[in-house]
Amino acid sequence: MAVDQENISKILSILSHPLRREILLNLSENSEASFTDLLNLLKVDTGKLSFHLRSLAAFIEQTPTGKYKLSRAGESAVRVIHDVEGWAEVADVQRRESQLPLASFKKRVLAFVIDFAFMLAITMAIIFLPQVLSLSITTDFNAGTSTVLFITVGLLWLYSTLLEGFNGQSIGKRIMGLKVVRTDGKKMSYDNAAVRNFGKVLPLLPFDLIVGWRLKNCTFMRYFDKFAGTTVIDLRFHLI
Repeated sequence: MAVDQENISKILSILSHPLRREILLNLSENSEASFTDLLNLLKVDTGKLSFHLRSLAAFIEQTPTGKYKLSRAGESAVRVIHDVEGWAEVADVQRRESQLPLASFKKRVLAFVIDFAFMLAITMAIIFLPQVLSLSITTDFNAGTSTVLFITVGLLWLYSTLLEGFNGQSIGKRIMGLKVVRTDGKKMSYDNAAVRNFGKVLPLLPFDLIVGWRLKNCTFMRYFDKFAGTTVIDLRFHLI
């Protein structure tokens, strides 16, 4: 059956007005509302609200008590509005991603090496300093190596999560002029930082990098960055 394109254009024209979309979304959220309820919510005059309600006649109906509620067409229209809002958010995120001064892989590696070396030094101090001071070094090398690596990786995850969640920068990133940010433009959180830093755990690191490489997206050089919705930018990019 042929689709009436003129009718589609009329529907889109009706839904194009933000005030009408707000009316439909409010009715969807509250099930029904009186004329006075809508006046108080929208802060418009009586004539303007009456005009927009008449424009929405195909999408709303009145209850026996005179309140407004969504018709079946109105419920479908609300789903369309939510879909379009989702598309708009995705498009905006993609636009923001394309404008970010992304950090190079080399700089990210150097920042990681600095952070890892810093955590390794702390681990060595925690494990071996008491033995050195007591002059009783008896730790088996192989067992000591695995223990040092385990503690270093754990400290690295905790340290990176706390500092990146706070302001997006570990010590290594600060030295290299890098910063972790969310691709949606919102404030960096500890949750985002915790997720992205799981990829730094050594058993997961090869998977993180290989999958990130297969994404072929310079915004997400690591898979866990994409999973967390984060990336790393170069704060000195404009100086290059």
